[in-house]
Amino acid sequence: MKLFGSSFSPFVRKVMVYAAECGIALDVVPAGPDSVDPEFLKASPFKKIPALLDEDFSLPDSSAIIAYLDAKFPGSGLIPSSPQDRARTIWYEEYADSILAAGVYAIFFNRIVAPKFMKIPGDQAVADNFERDKLPALIDYLEGVVPASGFLVGDCFSLADIAVASPFVNFQYAGVNLDPARWPKVNAYLANILARPSFVPIIEKERRVLAKIG
Repeated sequence: MKLFGSSFSPFVRKVMVYAAECGIALDVVPAGPDSVDPEFLKASPFKKIPALLDEDFSLPDSSAIIAYLDAKFPGSGLIPSSPQDRARTIWYEEYADSILAAGVYAIFFNRIVAPKFMKIPGDQAVADNFERDKLPALIDYLEGVVPASGFLVGDCFSLADIAVASPFVNFQYAGVNLDPARWPKVNAYLANILARPSFVPIIEKERRVLAKIG
């Protein structure tokens, strides 16, 4: 199976981590808005990443891809079966994919993607304003819901944790520091989730890329 995109996208990273946790092999093919790869364009007609190609089947969108992988390779336990836990998992994925992702675009795009990858000026005011005025409330919410178990749903690691932790990797790259006095549970939570063997090699590779481009 081919996964089109870049792991610097929290959505692509989410699928990669999910697949790693399940032991699913994915061939990650670089792709983005400028890609002219016909396989990518077939899989993602609107050039959104990630996109999946599995023989003659193709599909865009990280949530749709994970739903497909979960159905094709059942038994991972990463998407709970109980109605309440499954619904909560979907909510946390939406919190990550819509609410936190807005911060990734405002902060990570303007501080990292634009100046380092695209070689154009980022709008630092947009990044600074979001970090100062909007991001704290989003993290306050997470601080209030992280259970003592250290996992968001069902006292065990799940897709909810993968989805929520992934955008914070981008925040770290963009220089966002989470005050440990204000958000002790979030800091401990992220340290635990991002230390998993599914996340570590992806993050290490991304850090090497960032170090290389300066």
